[in-house]
Amino acid sequence: MQTIKLKSRGPSVSYLQELLINLGYQNPATGYFGDLTAVAVKDFQLKNGLVSDGEVGVKTWTILIDKAKPAQVLGDKFLSEQDLKNFASKNNLELAAVKAVNEVESSGKGFFVDGRTKILFEGHVFWGLLEKAGINPSTLANASNADVLYSRWTRAHYVGGPKEYDRMEKAAGIHTNPKVRAAALGSASWGSYQIMGYHASKLGYSSVQDFVDQMEVHERNHLDAFGRYITAFGCINHLRQKNWAAFAKCYNGPAYAQNKYDIKMANAYKKFLSHS
Repeated sequence: MQTIKLKSRGPSVSYLQELLINLGYQNPATGYFGDLTAVAVKDFQLKNGLVSDGEVGVKTWTILIDKAKPAQVLGDKFLSEQDLKNFASKNNLELAAVKAVNEVESSGKGFFVDGRTKILFEGHVFWGLLEKAGINPSTLANASNADVLYSRWTRAHYVGGPKEYDRMEKAAGIHTNPKVRAAALGSASWGSYQIMGYHASKLGYSSVQDFVDQMEVHERNHLDAFGRYITAFGCINHLRQKNWAAFAKCYNGPAYAQNKYDIKMANAYKKFLSHS
């Protein structure tokens, strides 16, 4: 396992934070190893007979995973080599290109350590979907739900990890109208490829609930949703041509260059091509 410490970033940090949450620590799962995570790590190390230095190396990982007990079913839900091969064949794509996109565009894993599908709830999207459903969000907004219902995007209310389900359920429960729950489900991104729930109909699902149910099954269902997305929005031809800039712009939006998604995918493609 990768050794991580204060100021580390990335999927390993997110995984650490989810494990700590499973053990009752209140740190957010942001993917950034900040002071709150450092305090939790030091406390865990102290309570488990480890050197309390705040660094998570092989010894701390070993004890932490044993104590936190991630959902045992997770291994049965992960993508396999054959899943990627089947996807490439079905969509007339080069396997190395599929692997490159999976490496760069997926979030590392599609499920939290408690076995639930990975989500991130967006309160500004919830506001907009309520309006589309004919419900005035201003009549529902108040101080108690300001963290789940707001008109403009902000990352201030993100808590990350499984606690995003608390935010989504809070949003779903602000009114008994079933359209409110559908809007709440539609306002979260789901699975490995962070596909927004409100795309469900365009992607061929019978409802947003049908989409959510599929996302709970397996990461190959996340890959299938990704395939539906890039087909519905015209990104797939760019992927067939290995036009990484055009694909990244189509999938990630015009700000793709800031994160160098096109460069990352081009480099990953070369790597996987050399391994084939």
